[in-house]
Amino acid sequence: MEQTAENTRATRVALVTGASRGLGAALAEALAAAGWHVVAVARTSGALEELDDRIQTAGGRATLAPMDVTNDGAMRHLCRQIHDRWGGAGLWVHSAIHAPPLSPAPHVGARDLDRTLKINLLATAALIPLVEPLLRAAMLPEGAPRSAALFFDDPVAGQKFHGLYGASKAGQIALAQSWRAETARVGPRVAIATPAPMPTALRARFFPGEDRTALTPCATEAARILADLGR
Repeated sequence: MEQTAENTRATRVALVTGASRGLGAALAEALAAAGWHVVAVARTSGALEELDDRIQTAGGRATLAPMDVTNDGAMRHLCRQIHDRWGGAGLWVHSAIHAPPLSPAPHVGARDLDRTLKINLLATAALIPLVEPLLRAAMLPEGAPRSAALFFDDPVAGQKFHGLYGASKAGQIALAQSWRAETARVGPRVAIATPAPMPTALRARFFPGEDRTALTPCATEAARILADLGR
């Protein structure tokens, strides 16, 4: 593939879904500090604006996209805008996640089941075919860093009372693993990281009495994950 000005621009655009808090926000800040233009997606406008303030204070750039990843029309429109403005995206960080209430497997509620599967599994399945063309458009010639998609496994999935969360994460990671196998030779690169326990809102919901001072800061984990990714 011949390198063009368009795909050179696109390689420095990072789409971060679930960017308002926790690891997603830390990754967005780290990427912006490294010179990426971050397209930050989350449902909470206020948290996105706070993220943007931190990014701008550090000299970075971001485009805020306050939308729900389960809104297929909105995500299609956003991906089209990324294509039209930058020609593609060099990185997709998918950190959007929903933590349902802890529950024994026989007592999973229908509303919790629907919302958890929509956010954690169905939205991922819908986003992969929307984002893959953006990543392909940003691919560089052989030997240069490839565009990449980044997903996050969670070791708590499968533990007792985590059946619904675990099932949704297992489905999400299975999709990512299949996509990784399918693109191993041709790209884009699909990476799956397993973050250390961090003081996030999701973890606080699962472990409310935990000593959070013993957990790894999100910024520290973000730096490690991006270093492992080569970004």
